[in-house]
Amino acid sequence: MPKPSISAFFPCYNDAHTIGDLVAQADEVLAALCDDYEIIVVNDGSKDESASVLAALSERMPRLRVVHHPTNRGYGAALRSGFDHATKDLVFYTDGDGQYDVRELPILLMLLTDDTHFVNGMKMTRQDPPYRVFIGNLHRFVTRWTFWLPINDVDCDFRLIRRSILDKLRLSSSSGSICVELVKQAQRAGAQFREVSIHHYARRSGASEFFTFRRIVRTYADLAVMWVELMIVAKLKALRALIESAA
Repeated sequence: MPKPSISAFFPCYNDAHTIGDLVAQADEVLAALCDDYEIIVVNDGSKDESASVLAALSERMPRLRVVHHPTNRGYGAALRSGFDHATKDLVFYTDGDGQYDVRELPILLMLLTDDTHFVNGMKMTRQDPPYRVFIGNLHRFVTRWTFWLPINDVDCDFRLIRRSILDKLRLSSSSGSICVELVKQAQRAGAQFREVSIHHYARRSGASEFFTFRRIVRTYADLAVMWVELMIVAKLKALRALIESAA
């Protein structure tokens, strides 16, 4: 059986202390899994030393490509850039802050059987402060049942997806709401999902760039608009098309 080709990408915003190790580990893992792979880092307007760390890595890692956003465009925009620049048959991504272990990628690949299009990680135990664990669990519950999502842990950004599914999606979110948009559009495109438990680690340095009042408000404002578009407007369009075809 031929080995798959894999694109691995990492959104990076002020992750200078973690992105270097993450890229190096990804290179080791991918070299063992396949012959045809690439590593992409989307530097989303970082204000720390991320750019210089990535420049040094690029000099000794020919498979690494760095996409620079001159200013911070948001998490969703960083993911969309990663998907747009990925060229291989399978696309893997996780965050650049080091809270997930890229060495668990082979577990996802093992579960990507011929009838599966999307393998999503599921945090065993979330290694964050208690208040963030509570809010995260509430977010998972609300988004899963308001959008009827096919997975339990939509905010676990440790994913392996077939290119054939990604090519059918038209993502538009620039905020954290992109995780819901990605999963829901993939479900509507016919993707078959699997979930697997993975480890989640405490943040090694810095603070979450997402968990601020402004970003949370924007994410939920985007989710409200997205709910209307995906759960109401889309169904009305499908119903109208059905009526027109039957007329």
